[in-house]
Amino acid sequence: MVKKLVAAALVVASLAAAGCSSAKDDGKVTIGITQIVVHDALDAARKGFLDALKEGGYEEGKNLVVDYKNAQGDPQTAQSIAKDFVTNKVDIIFAIATPTAQAAYNSTKEIPIVITAVTDPVDAGIAKALDKSGTNVTGTSDDVPIGPQLDLIVKIMPTVKTLGVVYNTSEANSVLQVKRLKEAAAKIGLAVEEAGVTNVNEMNQVMPVLLSKVDALYTPTDNTVASAYALVNKLALDKKIPVFAAEDAGVTAGALLSAGIDYYQLGKEAGQKAIEVLKGKAPTDIAISTIANPTITINKATADTLGITIPEDILKGAVIK
Repeated sequence: MVKKLVAAALVVASLAAAGCSSAKDDGKVTIGITQIVVHDALDAARKGFLDALKEGGYEEGKNLVVDYKNAQGDPQTAQSIAKDFVTNKVDIIFAIATPTAQAAYNSTKEIPIVITAVTDPVDAGIAKALDKSGTNVTGTSDDVPIGPQLDLIVKIMPTVKTLGVVYNTSEANSVLQVKRLKEAAAKIGLAVEEAGVTNVNEMNQVMPVLLSKVDALYTPTDNTVASAYALVNKLALDKKIPVFAAEDAGVTAGALLSAGIDYYQLGKEAGQKAIEVLKGKAPTDIAISTIANPTITINKATADTLGITIPEDILKGAVIK
């Protein structure tokens, strides 16, 4: 009898590590949401996630408890938030952006973690592969191939020779994107000038110097840069330098164009994966996915101010803001 009880306990423990096949005693599931910083793209991802849960039958005030925390850009705070979620035994941790995903994974290998807005989960050390993470992590990546984005820049600005990029040197996802940018740019004869920052306050210092050296500016999916989109775009526009963003929130804030991520849809897809986890599927068996068809978004007012004419074939199917 003792052996049977021990075996049963092991089975229950195994199921708990694999997924969340049932709610707590009160019939509600608890999801801890950890977001690295407040900005439009990540906020949209969070909304998409919660909308997907609601469509799937999980709604706040009914059968869902959401504990939302924001790290305000501080990785140490993100680590503390993740540890609190583990202590409180939430059913799922939803981690928005690479630093919070890493903090969550550093804090638990048992509670399922659903991620979004993580450029490369493998490079970040939270998954062994995208098709099968080999860990307690699943979700969505905001990785967008840089080659097609550069082709678009060259098509709109055939005379471009030097492309600038500003990014936070402390964000692993941003460092990776800049590496890929330089590799892809070299293949088509574009020079890249980079400017690194560690916080928003440094933007006013580095941007004027960077803008004096480039024909156009590229902003990757960087949380610090996203928090300063309005400033970055204003400084560039004042110098008549077009900004090409990796996601549409940059265009909303004044960038010329993006061929990148719809973060609301990215978060919604992550929410659908969370539902699979809540129904008992192990995170490692749910592939980490990317958005298949990036959206082209154009800021018409910025194009008019810069005197740039967007080719008709690019305008077709684009979102105009």
